[in-house]
Amino acid sequence: MSPVLDTAFIPSRDREEVVRNAVWDSVVAVDIDHRPAAEDISVRMGLGAVGPLRICSARATAVTIRRTEQLARKDEEPAVFLGLQVTGTSLVAQNGRECVLKPGEFAMYESIAPYTLLFDEGVDHHFLRFPRAALALPDRLLRDTTTVTLGSDNPVARLAFTYFSQLAVSDDLHEGRHADAVVAPSVELLRAVLTSQHGNSSLAREPLEATLGLRITHYIRAHLADPDLSAARIAAAHGISVRHLYAVLSRAGISLGAWIRTRRLAECRRELAGPNGRLRTIAAVGRSWGFVDATHFSKVFKQAYGISPRGWRDQNHPRSSG
Repeated sequence: MSPVLDTAFIPSRDREEVVRNAVWDSVVAVDIDHRPAAEDISVRMGLGAVGPLRICSARATAVTIRRTEQLARKDEEPAVFLGLQVTGTSLVAQNGRECVLKPGEFAMYESIAPYTLLFDEGVDHHFLRFPRAALALPDRLLRDTTTVTLGSDNPVARLAFTYFSQLAVSDDLHEGRHADAVVAPSVELLRAVLTSQHGNSSLAREPLEATLGLRITHYIRAHLADPDLSAARIAAAHGISVRHLYAVLSRAGISLGAWIRTRRLAECRRELAGPNGRLRTIAAVGRSWGFVDATHFSKVFKQAYGISPRGWRDQNHPRSSG
């Protein structure tokens, strides 16, 4: 991967801020504690993407990276990270466990919980970020396989280290049809590593496609309140194209826009009729479920239920005549 950031060309006073902004914008929000003084900080970092997968390859002076509890709570798109050790050693800590990585080894950790990465000898590392939903693995399995050294005693992990290292540095795999071709195998390989490490390889043999429709509708329900929920965002979260997304939903008899609108309206209807139905304006209730235009919200609500939002609320919460 060609470097896109090299602090050798950045004034020393700006290096920490530039590095932090690059990592936050392209990978994940973390606190970065550089060990050397500002003038001695050296970071050479390449950033890339393969479909929904994010890649960062870095060489740097000694640093400690922390994903704090506050930052983890703000995570909007839960992710799973792989940290691949190229040279030297590093330490990964999460969920009360820690592991030391040597060259040829890697570990998995999650964005939804605090973690610490210690690079006392400097950084020579590949970081790969996968959408958590794309793996379709149980929460317990993911928690059990965080901060576990992968590589030396697991032949599937040894294979994966070689594969993901090559994926990280091969620019020609990051674009066009080549990128589209490697997303699904990359997800399947990581699933195979984690399930074999956990001792439950049968989970890896279940085709992702078999659960894709269920995972998509679960994701949509979890993000109904997001006004920017879109086909592109849903597809990216599951490592598929927009065309594939529509094909999966069509087989299930689902029209994406209508399906989302129906469930958003149902949540608004429930909230307006609930005990706190008068605590917020009707427009505010609509906005909280993705209807940014109050007039449009009233129109589609009445089309769906034969009564306006205000009429529905008044029917369930009559104003006192006294």
